[in-house]
Amino acid sequence: MRAWRLENGFGFDSLKSVQLGVPEVSHGQVLVKIHAASLNYRDLLVLKGSYFPKLSFPHIPLSDASGEVVALGTGVTQWQIGDRVAANFMQQWRQGDFSEPYSRSALGAENQGILAEYVLFDQDGLVAIPPHLSYEQMATLPCAAVTAWNALVGGQNPVKSGDRVLLQGTGGVALFALQFAKTLGAETFLISSSNDKLNKAKSLGADHLLNYREVPDWEKWCRKVTNGLGVDHVIEVGGPNTLEKSFRAVRAGGHIALIGVLSGTGSVNPIPILMRSLIVRGIYVGSKQHFLDLNRCLTLHKIEPVIDRVFTFDQFPDSLHYLESGQHFGKIVLQLSGGE
Repeated sequence: MRAWRLENGFGFDSLKSVQLGVPEVSHGQVLVKIHAASLNYRDLLVLKGSYFPKLSFPHIPLSDASGEVVALGTGVTQWQIGDRVAANFMQQWRQGDFSEPYSRSALGAENQGILAEYVLFDQDGLVAIPPHLSYEQMATLPCAAVTAWNALVGGQNPVKSGDRVLLQGTGGVALFALQFAKTLGAETFLISSSNDKLNKAKSLGADHLLNYREVPDWEKWCRKVTNGLGVDHVIEVGGPNTLEKSFRAVRAGGHIALIGVLSGTGSVNPIPILMRSLIVRGIYVGSKQHFLDLNRCLTLHKIEPVIDRVFTFDQFPDSLHYLESGQHFGKIVLQLSGGE
């Protein structure tokens, strides 16, 4: 079978397309023929060595995949040959609150990833694909969609009808959060540096739109549109360089779902959290139960992921460069073909 690997170090130059043997199933395992995979910003960080510097080589990258069950180990009761499935990001986080050991079961960093034509999974590490979604669409869900779902409804302050939600950018997490927030009846605020992307977001139902390059003080815009109150929720993907603006954009007692560090790392003044009684909740993707709940919502409302471009297996390096460029609107997908 074909696979992509980081052979002996970090960086694009270490990426190689290789031929490997098809894995053999053991007790409780399921062999999945991978039909599609999707990219996350995390994958770039892994590639460059800034996400998990202790990575062992050779290493198969990526965490998000969908495919078809082709072989079952002894003791497998949850799946049958031919079932359409997707991988849960953290294989061991099934339900309940997050626990640190779960992070060690995440795919594509400390553990081998999914960018191969056949991958072994524990039978509990998979979820079924909703009937209305293609393999390419389903491959976008394990990280970005589950993260957005957890951010909106997974905590003690779930988004409810009439709430105001601020979304940063038009990447996978932000657009899934936009789709889910609208389904939940929320009023949405979205900022981007591209007017073209803002127009596309409007077509998805975004209520209030702002180009933050043209109007850098987007936190003041949020308060103005909300008559000085601020939004109820912020889906924070920027990190330290945007977090303090989010402190000022959200209402007193409001909720900030801290997800990403796209703007880099640095120090943050915590005083606004204290003085305005803000709730800042760190989001590290989500559990299998979050994924199952999300799929029920997708199925009921026939929500379809936003896919920007689909690359072939051989174009994997090109897809990474495209992700790095920031030109995408929604998710970037890889389409894999079968074969030994």
